[in-house]
Amino acid sequence: MGLHVTAVRLPFVSFRHTYRFLTDGAIITSDSTLRFRSRDEIESSLIACGYHLQDVREAPDRPGREFVFIAKHTT
Repeated sequence: MGLHVTAVRLPFVSFRHTYRFLTDGAIITSDSTLRFRSRDEIESSLIACGYHLQDVREAPDRPGREFVFIAKHTT
């Protein structure tokens, strides 16, 4: 039971989370894939969707590992 990485093919990371419910012992498995995009890719996507990028900050709990994008829709 728990969380297990099943594949790493950057920019994609796949993982499986297995839950076991104590009340009846039922087991549920959830497979997921995350895509990690670069800062440039995210900025380009925001602009292409009509957003004006106001600021990009580091996440306070993950400096150097995660960005927070502050953007405003231009229309």
